[in-house]
Amino acid sequence: MITHSRRHCVVELQALPSRIGQIRRIVSAQLRHWELDPLIDRAALGVTELLSNVHRHAQPDKTCIVEIELRLGRLTVSVIDSDPRLPVVQTTRAEALETCGRGLALVEALSEAWGARERPDGPGKAVWFSLTAAPARAAPVRPVTIRTTPVREPARAVLLAVDPGAVATALPVASPVGARPG
Repeated sequence: MITHSRRHCVVELQALPSRIGQIRRIVSAQLRHWELDPLIDRAALGVTELLSNVHRHAQPDKTCIVEIELRLGRLTVSVIDSDPRLPVVQTTRAEALETCGRGLALVEALSEAWGARERPDGPGKAVWFSLTAAPARAAPVRPVTIRTTPVREPARAVLLAVDPGAVATALPVASPVGARPG
């Protein structure tokens, strides 16, 4: 289920690997709609890491809510699940080729702030990160030069008859410059 208002979007889902790509696209589209294009890569990476943690660690189920909110120049992305255990950042030095245990450290590195809190309305927690939101720059406005050429009045045709038996011919009559038609 997806709900959103002007500056708030909520998506409920199962944190399964097949759904994480969909959520990345939803977050990206919402940020484009809010004209926050410069934040898309960091927000999409951060939400991917948080959803991956729900998939790996959350108990008893993988149901969660992704919430993105833009308020007072700050974008906050939260992932809320039903597991009450708060996450712990790995403090030991990870091996160079290790692929697990880096998610929260990555979220910490890409965001201005992050944290975890227990849910006040029941079991579970919310893990969040925030980014300073600056709207995408609009393309610079360039002045457009419009060249105008005065329109010349068309020449008026006048029929002249020289001889009643002759063929009449139309000859153009030029108006003097600045003269008004009569």
